[in-house]
Order: sequence, then C-alpha cells, then structure tokens
Amino acid sequence: MTSVTAAPGTRRPTAPSPGGNALAGTRTLIRFALRRDRVRLPVWVLALTLATLMTADSLGTLYSDPEDRSNAVASVDSPAGLAMSGPRHYLVDDGLGSILAHQMLGFTAVLVGLMSVLIVTRHTRAEEETGRAELVRSAVVGRHAHLAAALSVAALANLVLALLLAVGLTGLGLEGVDAGGSLVYGVAHAGAGLVFAGVAAVTVQVTAHTRGASGFALAAIGVAYVLRAAGDSGGGDVLSWLSPVGWAQRSYPYVDDRWWPPALCLVCAAACAAAGFALSTRRDVGAGLRAEKLGRPRATAALTTPVGLALRLHRGMLAGFGAGLFLMGAMYGAILGDAEDMLAGVDEIEEALDRIGGADVVESFASMVMIVLAVVASVYVVLAALRPRSEETAGRAEPLLATGLSRARWAGGHLAVALGGGTAVLALAGLGFGLAGAASTGDIGLLPELLGAALVYAPALWVTAGVAAVLLGWFPRAVRAAWIVPVFAFVVGYLGQILRFPAWAEDLSPFGHVPRLPADDLAPAPLLLLTCVAAGLVWLGLAGFLRRDLDMK
Repeated sequence: MTSVTAAPGTRRPTAPSPGGNALAGTRTLIRFALRRDRVRLPVWVLALTLATLMTADSLGTLYSDPEDRSNAVASVDSPAGLAMSGPRHYLVDDGLGSILAHQMLGFTAVLVGLMSVLIVTRHTRAEEETGRAELVRSAVVGRHAHLAAALSVAALANLVLALLLAVGLTGLGLEGVDAGGSLVYGVAHAGAGLVFAGVAAVTVQVTAHTRGASGFALAAIGVAYVLRAAGDSGGGDVLSWLSPVGWAQRSYPYVDDRWWPPALCLVCAAACAAAGFALSTRRDVGAGLRAEKLGRPRATAALTTPVGLALRLHRGMLAGFGAGLFLMGAMYGAILGDAEDMLAGVDEIEEALDRIGGADVVESFASMVMIVLAVVASVYVVLAALRPRSEETAGRAEPLLATGLSRARWAGGHLAVALGGGTAVLALAGLGFGLAGAASTGDIGLLPELLGAALVYAPALWVTAGVAAVLLGWFPRAVRAAWIVPVFAFVVGYLGQILRFPAWAEDLSPFGHVPRLPADDLAPAPLLLLTCVAAGLVWLGLAGFLRRDLDMK
C-alpha cells in the first residue's frame, strides 16, 4: 500500500466546511431561470402594471368631479363594501389616489402573491419532480442554490413591478396621485409578493408534488384575503393584522404613506425564507416532509376509465375553483342589497347598467357581475383542457397510450372533465351569488334566478374548451393561446360596458352571445348555436390529436 504525498510548496486539499458551499451555482441558476421565464415574467409584470394604469386612468375619467368622488367614497362605506375593497381609513380622503388604493391594492396584492408562488414552485419543486434538480445538483451546485435562485427571481420580479407601478402612476399626472404615494403603492405590492414567495419556500418542502405545494401556498393567499375582508368589514383590526394583504393595505398610499407595513412584510418574508432553507435540509431531493400515503392495493373501478382517471387528476383543482367561486359569488351577493346606493351618482356605471337593461339596478348589477364569475370559471376550463398537454410533455401520456387506451378516449376524458367541471364550478358560483343575494335583499326568488343566470354561460365555457382542444390537437406548441379567450371576454364583456367598446368587439367573444340574465330574457337560439360550435371544435381538436405524433417538447 502506498501513500501519495503533496509536492513541496503545494497546499494540501482541505475538506469543505459544512454548509460553506450551500449556495454554489446560485448565479448560474438565476440566469437559467430568467432565461426560461423570458416570456412568462414580462407578461406577468406588464399585465399587472397595465391593468393598474388602465384602472387608474378610468377612475380619473369616472370620478373627474369632486362630487362624483364623494359619492364613490360613500358608496363603499358599508360592511359589504369594505369587505370587497379595504379598510375604512382610506375613506377620509376622496382623492383619486386613495380611491385607487382602496379599490385595487387588496385585489392586485393577491395576484402578485399568485405570481410569486408560481415562480418559486416552478423553479424548485417542479425541478425536483421532473428529476432535473437531481441532475443539476450532481454538478457544483449547493443544496440551497435552487431555492435561493427561485427566491431571487421572485424578488426581482416584485421589485421591477414596484418600480413600474411607481413610475407609471406618477406619469399619469392624475389629481391626488403623487410620486411619494405611488412609490409606497408599488412597494406595498412587492412586500405582499415577497411574503407569499416566502410561504411558497416553506410549502415546497412539505409535499413532493408541484401541484400540492402550489395548492398549499394558494390556500394561504385565500386565507389571507378572507382574514383581511373579515377584519375590514367589522370583524376587528386583529383579523386584518393577521393577513399580509392587510399589511400591504395598511401602508395607506396617498393617504398616510406608511413605510413600516412593507418593512413588516420584508421581515415576515425573510423569516419564511429562512424556515424554507432550514426545512430543506431535513428531506431528500425529490421527497417532501409529509410522508406519502400508501395507495390502495387495487384501483377502484372509476380509475380504469379515462374519465375517472382524469377526474382523479383534476379533483384538487376542481375543488379549489369550486370553493373559490362559491365564496366569490357570495361576496358579490352580499353587496347586492346595497347595489343601488353604492352606484348612485356614478354616471358612467349607471349608463353601463342602463345599456345592459333590467327592471331595476339589482338585476342590471347582477348581470354585470355574472360575466366576471363566468370568466373566472373559464380559467378553470382552460387549465383543465390543457392538462393533456402537460401530461404529454411530462412523458406520462405515452405509457398509457401504449396500452389498449385510445388517444380519443384519453384526451376525451380530460375534455369531459373540463366541460363538466366548468359547468359545476359555474353552478357553485351562481349558488353562492344567489344565496347571499337573497339574504341581502330579502328576496328568496333571486336564488333560482341567479343560479339560472350563471348556468346559461355554460355553452360559452364549452366553446372555450373547444378552442383549447383545437390548439391541443393541431398546434400543441401554441396551446397557451387559449388564454386569449377568457382575457378577451373579461376586457370586452366587463370593462367594455364601462369604457363603451364597440358592439362588434363583444361579438368576437363567445360570452358576448349569452343572454345576460336576469336583466335579459332567455333566448335559446344563441345557446344552441354555441353548443353546436363547441361540439364541432372538440371534434376537430380530437381529430387533430389522432393525426399527430406525441410531442415531448
């Protein structure tokens, strides 16, 4: 046995100190993540910025007169109105800036949190689930590099968004929207986003699956929003202070311009991130802290069918959207009884309601709200209809199709769940809207009326699924274009009523052909036509899927 000695004048190699290189390769992974998200991140940031700027500009048009602003402030001074918007302290100022922050900050903070959660889970748990993280970590990459890179990218996206919001709002030159308040407004969004990025850093350690990690983090966002709404509507400030969304709103941009609530967000985000790093050392790569439950020794009869298997894969998302839309409908229904007082004096909205029609303000307002609920339901439909594409690219479709399962039955199972599930979540939205609306107005007849008003949008959802099916079958690498349908429907169907878009723009959306119950009368012909179009699109999409090869890219 021989030993090798170091040559004179050379250093003997030393063992690395424990944890000393835990962040090795972080810069490279940051560049890699930015490269992968070179389209996704700009779309997120620009969409949130433009939506805020468009809303601010429209508020400047709607409330150009001080009397209009006073009426707008008074219209939301009720428990239901405050639950939908934010704390009452904003109402001490009737400037455009305080109205914008009151009505938008809580809502957009939720969207920023969603963006942050998806960034972190995409670049951590998804990398482990696909096996790429293990391959990358076999090189000179530290154990904390993936999480550090994901959090860095999320922080960068939030900071860029804060800067764009501050500069863009200041540049509008609206009365009451100053540079200092705009900077606080942007930083408040970034603070909320960083908190939920930190929450995602913890949830990705808990479960071994990306959808589970995202689901836990999104549930935390939902709880934060509910706590904020309950506290602001009269449940006590303690509830609101338990919510990061409440912290962001209590920065009071354009009113008090507080800086310490965003600082509190940063402290919470740092604590959550530190917990995520600590928990990551207590599990193996690809595993989660929560032990996997053993499955049944035998599959149920439902899992032997394409629809049963698809329903099993979609059940978490279906349950989440169902619960969320039920609560969303209930929140809108809670203010239905105050709709006439809330909207009185706002000329543009009153004109939009007049164009919709209806016997009274309640019917017109309910018809306007229904398009929002339908568009949110269409988001589920698009996600469900595109699930076969993710199964295909992940390589899970090929083993199934290598058996006796045909392509048409496999893809058709997912589309059937998208169609049926979309109808189900739409019904839950109408049920929540009807129950809360009947309670707030004292008219029990609104329950079946609003439930039916929601279900008439089902054919439009089916057309949305048909568009996704065509893209899946014939243009699989362009399936994300299916998101144009719900986005366009919201812009022309909801905002278009206020901003007075031309009628032909609404005709381009399948939602524009649905009778707007309860303000309109039921017209079966458009619904039958939309159903036939949906059936044709689904058939065309399945025909294309049968003709092409599986695409793993």
